[in-house]
Amino acid sequence: MKKILWLCLLVTVSALADTSDDIRAAQLEKERLNSEIAKLGKQISETEAMIREDDKRFKTLEERYRKDTERRKAEIDSLNAKIRNVASELQNERSKQAAAKNRSENIKAKRKALNQVLVAASKKLEQQIEQTLPWERESRLERVRSLSRDMESGNASVEEGFSRLKSLIGEETRFGDEVAIINAPITRKNGELINARILRIGNQWMVYSDENDTQYGALMRKTENGKISYEWKEDLDLAEREAVKFALDVKQARKPPQIVTLPVSLSIVAEEGK
Repeated sequence: MKKILWLCLLVTVSALADTSDDIRAAQLEKERLNSEIAKLGKQISETEAMIREDDKRFKTLEERYRKDTERRKAEIDSLNAKIRNVASELQNERSKQAAAKNRSENIKAKRKALNQVLVAASKKLEQQIEQTLPWERESRLERVRSLSRDMESGNASVEEGFSRLKSLIGEETRFGDEVAIINAPITRKNGELINARILRIGNQWMVYSDENDTQYGALMRKTENGKISYEWKEDLDLAEREAVKFALDVKQARKPPQIVTLPVSLSIVAEEGK
């Protein structure tokens, strides 16, 4: 009976010992699990803090992105407005340049047309001088021909051409109005060379007498086949000779200043049409 009792006691003690070990092991496991839980809680807290920080950073970045986007949009809108303004100004400048080019081309065309008009006028004046009195005619012709050449070649501007043409026309106008006298040798119709006093009154009279007042002549214009030529009329009657001598003496102050009347027959065109 005692043996059985001891056996039961031993079994009970052994069972108690095993239970104690299990409890200790369970406690250790609990402590390990609590430690793991605490560690996980710490990690969770740290993770949540990181998430909050990331969320804050994200919101900050998002706000910065929004502001940058708005700022860049405003800058882009401003640049687009500037581009539109520059494009408008450029278009206006192109329009102005095109208008200026058109004006320049119009001016060039007008100047070219005016140059042609002046050249034609110069040629016309040249033709008129060729047909007028042979008094310094070559020098007068050369001045007009020089103007025509310069204008045709472009060596003279329109302004210069107009000024020179105006001056030449003025000279020819004065030539037609002035009374001039010169002592110079002339060749008579028979080829004789004599020293003469030559008197020119505008384009209406050109007469001469020799230095001895024995020979007289009046220049006459003749038209043949549309061409004009001049020759001396030397068979003057007594009245014509006296009129020529009287006019020469008055011009050379051999007689007092007075009105001189010359016969119409001595006019430069007296025989035209005969």
